[in-house]
Amino acid sequence: MTDDQAPQDQAPQDQGVRAESPIDEQLEELLVFIRDARGFDFTGYKRSSLARRIKKRMTDIDVESWTDYRDRLEIDADEFSYLFNTILINVTSFFRDAEAWAYLQEEIIPKILAAAEGEEEIRVWSAGCSSGEEPYSLAIAFAEAMGLQECLDRVKIYATDVDEEELQQARAGVYGARALKNLPEGLRERYFEHNGTTYSFRPDLRRRVIFGRHDITRDAPISRLSLLVCRNTLMYFNVEAQREIIDRFNFALGEGGFLFLGKAEMLTSSDRFGAVNMRQRIFRRTSKHGLGRAPGVRPRAESAHPEITTGGTGRKRQLRDSLLDVAPYAVLGIDYDGVRVSASSTARTQFGIGVHDIGRPFRDLEISYRPVEVRSVIEKATNERRVIRLAGVERRTGDTTESQYYDVVVQPLTTAGGEMLGASISFIDCSAQVLLEHEVKRVREDLETAYEELQSTNEELETTNEELQSGMEELETTNEELQSTNEELETTNEELQSGNEELETMNEELRIRSSELDETRTFLQSVLSSVGLAVVVLDDRFTVRSWNTAAEDMWGLRADEVRDEAFFRLDFGLPVAEIHGVVEQARADDVRTGPIEVAAIDRKGRALACQITCSPLVGETGGVVIMMEPIDRP
Repeated sequence: MTDDQAPQDQAPQDQGVRAESPIDEQLEELLVFIRDARGFDFTGYKRSSLARRIKKRMTDIDVESWTDYRDRLEIDADEFSYLFNTILINVTSFFRDAEAWAYLQEEIIPKILAAAEGEEEIRVWSAGCSSGEEPYSLAIAFAEAMGLQECLDRVKIYATDVDEEELQQARAGVYGARALKNLPEGLRERYFEHNGTTYSFRPDLRRRVIFGRHDITRDAPISRLSLLVCRNTLMYFNVEAQREIIDRFNFALGEGGFLFLGKAEMLTSSDRFGAVNMRQRIFRRTSKHGLGRAPGVRPRAESAHPEITTGGTGRKRQLRDSLLDVAPYAVLGIDYDGVRVSASSTARTQFGIGVHDIGRPFRDLEISYRPVEVRSVIEKATNERRVIRLAGVERRTGDTTESQYYDVVVQPLTTAGGEMLGASISFIDCSAQVLLEHEVKRVREDLETAYEELQSTNEELETTNEELQSGMEELETTNEELQSTNEELETTNEELQSGNEELETMNEELRIRSSELDETRTFLQSVLSSVGLAVVVLDDRFTVRSWNTAAEDMWGLRADEVRDEAFFRLDFGLPVAEIHGVVEQARADDVRTGPIEVAAIDRKGRALACQITCSPLVGETGGVVIMMEPIDRP
């Protein structure tokens, strides 16, 4: 399991967090900064667990406030990596939750193989793959179900995560013996190559697993899948982010594709997925919701009308006038100077325009200002060189109360070279449409009145329904709280497991170092015991640190009797007061002193001459090594 993250634009805030508190506002600002600076979008994560993980990192580096930690991120680019490793909890293993994987192998994979036609490719996606154990488990499961060669030919597994460091380890496909301890020995031998202390996933099957960085909250999903595995990842996201991710998963899966979630996650979108086995968290896609629109196509530009050359012949003029007269609506044409040039038959009939009006200034005609002021519109259309449309202009006819309605369209006319010629004014009769709209409005008002009466009748029923709904919402709220608590507990368990693994690693290192230290101590003791001279090692306070076997034989004191005792307070056959000077000189000047000869008495009470040599202890300030050798007299 891994925490994905990722990373989308601003994701909805966790509904369980009160954003109005100053601390939470600072946390939100920090999350936005991380998203903008590094492209990791954690705004869709549950704030409780997210704040806890960030606070853990802040405690490790002795930072108290969110603002101070943001300043730390701005000046220390490496801190992002430490933060991401703290937030993204990577806990996974081969065939984790053996019972769920067994059900997948025995029930689901055979259905996927049966549904695949002929040599059709089988596409699988492991979202949040962490260090790769999960996608490699999928590869093993399919190879066991359909045979290695057919798996190599037909199965393609996509494995994604947002943690680049984990992806690098996953791509290598190399694991220690500890990672494979729960894997049956037969599978380990068939699918891994043993190299010293590590195991490498077999290369031919490794090539069927494609690793890549992918943020399930932002990036486009992989499509046409037969199986999508995303285990113990959704529980880190809030409700809105989970809903968006489920929509993406619905888009990614093919018809009848399977979704395999973790044991701490629950899928409630029954309109998108149906439960195959709720206990093992395996679901099947039932419909295709949330699909994005197809990419828009760029509209083709309208082809320009071919230019009609106005010759001086009467036939061409007649053709032009005939085309204008057959227009289904009223059309007027004016030139650049505002003089009416032509009018369609419909315009002449509806607005009383005669032949004598041709050549008159357009402003002198009633149609220029009634039913609407057209002259300013013409000026605007010609200046801006664009078509202007006035919709639903009302015109009353004579003294009657009846009205006509027009859509007025003003279109500037130019030559092919862009020179302004004039304008065309079209009056499109839309009376029937407007009257129909009025009628629809009246009917709608009647319906609204009837609806209000019906609403009044239904109020008592709605009151009862609201009471039932309230009880249902309370149950749903309780269920959500229980689910949230379960997810929090699972998150805490993952954190504890991660911490436990770290402690086990540290304990192993301490055991190795302790073993090395014991070996070194044994070796040193053996060396001192092998020296024929009596050797005593003192620290900077002249306390006995070592007393070898020869010293025990010479003076009769055991090492455990004198260790950690002041040397010059010991009572044995050597007159220690006489050698205090050479010992002090060796420590003070850091040079070898002696040898000097003193009279002493051994453990058997015999008098002897003892030669004393002192050397400073290398590597420890103030320490002294005293070597004592009996002198044989002729």
